[in-house]
Amino acid sequence: MDSVDYMPYVKEHLIDHGTFYKRHFCTTALCCPSRATLMTGKAAHNTNVTNVVPPYGGYPKFVSQGLNDKYLPIWLQDAGYNTYYTGKLFNAHSVNNYGSPHAAGWTSSDFLLDPFTYWYMNSTYQRNTDAPVSYEGRHSVEVLTEKALGLLGEAIKSSEEEGRRPFFLGVAPVAPHANIWSPKYKDGGHADLRDVEFTPPVPMERHKDLFAGVKVPRTSNFNPEQASGASWIKTLPRQTPENVDYNDHFYRQRLRALQGVDELVDAVVKKLESNGVLDNTYIFYTTDNGYHIGQHRLQPAKQCSFEEDINIPLIIRGPGIAAGAAVTDVVTTHTDLAPTFLSIAGASLRSDFDGLSIPLLSGTEVGAAANDTRRHEHVSVEHWGFASNEGRLFDGYQRLYFNNTYKALRLAGMEHNLHYQVWCSNERELYDLATDPGQMTNLLDGEAKDSRATLLGVPLKKMVSRLDSLLFVLKSCKAETCIRPWEALHPDGDVQGLGDALSPRWDRFYEERERMIQFDRCEMGFILDAEGPQFGDKEKEQVNEALRHQATWHEWT
Repeated sequence: MDSVDYMPYVKEHLIDHGTFYKRHFCTTALCCPSRATLMTGKAAHNTNVTNVVPPYGGYPKFVSQGLNDKYLPIWLQDAGYNTYYTGKLFNAHSVNNYGSPHAAGWTSSDFLLDPFTYWYMNSTYQRNTDAPVSYEGRHSVEVLTEKALGLLGEAIKSSEEEGRRPFFLGVAPVAPHANIWSPKYKDGGHADLRDVEFTPPVPMERHKDLFAGVKVPRTSNFNPEQASGASWIKTLPRQTPENVDYNDHFYRQRLRALQGVDELVDAVVKKLESNGVLDNTYIFYTTDNGYHIGQHRLQPAKQCSFEEDINIPLIIRGPGIAAGAAVTDVVTTHTDLAPTFLSIAGASLRSDFDGLSIPLLSGTEVGAAANDTRRHEHVSVEHWGFASNEGRLFDGYQRLYFNNTYKALRLAGMEHNLHYQVWCSNERELYDLATDPGQMTNLLDGEAKDSRATLLGVPLKKMVSRLDSLLFVLKSCKAETCIRPWEALHPDGDVQGLGDALSPRWDRFYEERERMIQFDRCEMGFILDAEGPQFGDKEKEQVNEALRHQATWHEWT
């Protein structure tokens, strides 16, 4: 969506002095599950925080899963760090439940709370164990900037007093989220989202007239003449000119609201510099999910697995990291962030992490990192429950689409760039982003009609058998299996990526494993008996038995 191009301070302080990881992905394109993954190093199916609202998500779900004492700030404190946080932590973290229990692990905190989280001009913050304070009439990001700088000053002072003790500061502005208020939010949680009023983001007064005439990038998938995708997406009508004009306005409001975030970055970097600690500080800039406006005829929102929703910014600046607007193709995900922070802290990584530490690259390493065989080329994306429309409702559109549960796979290798998805309706999608970057042509639409179809020079059926098997492992993986899923299918280690798996040697093995993913029904959250077959111990035994037969057959032929 090009939003970073409109943030000059992010460019000046972060991009020009750091490395842009252009293949960074969230693994759930929805805020609360994505934040839980970022804070725990675990995929959503392992945190069981799979939505923004109870019973399947939100802060109460995070607590009920035992994660309040098993997440990033706890581990950083164990490693000798002071920890600070301000802004949004989780959805349904509210004026009524912030102390039951209080979010653990923070040396000092100032949380933005529901029901005021997304109300730009009426935010409520809650510092440490104090009572919440309302900031009605002031812009939420302006208030956040003051709080971030205050916590940063506190962190620097404590560091000096405690012999240069290291610190971690998380800053989470609400911008550029839609502006939201619902009368039912009065109880401090998220009520029925069908009754919520979504309006465009609200910028600060000094930014409200910027970017006049700017429009959503008119990419090949913007409001296309022909419907694309599958499931409910394929039923969407083409947007009218009035609808497109509104969405362009929504886009401009996002860019305008982001100017407050850009100035926040500027203020934080300058405070680090003025206190003499900038050169000894790592700065990470990212977001919990991406966004679409108009692509595939979609209204403003997220929650899909299209590239706009999952391929998100990650910029890292810090000691020894390549600077000068360095860019790397190495594949990273939000499951990798917690391991990365602990690696920086010199702490041992947990055995139950679903991700790897991100390589912090020097100038000589940037180009070679994407070819590092120790890194994975896969990204597992998952979602449960509804998809929302966050703008004005136009004819033919609903506020919520309830059959938006799916498992998806992104393979971003040197020789392939693929997206494969299985919906809870068991519809399937496959895109070759090398030739179709807008993901407009679902290669499986006519699969049954044309047995001669190929992808990357191999029969389409053969390709799907590999992708489906890989996604079958990832949909229920844990720890090392999430990092190296091919080894679950090939325990001898002779398949390390898609290229190896496509060898004719394995044709018979994969023919017997075709179409492993089958949902039993669509659900609003992670309910195991709706998820269909799982890759477990019984499945591993079957794999080993099939490989023994495969080896015997291969030797005979």
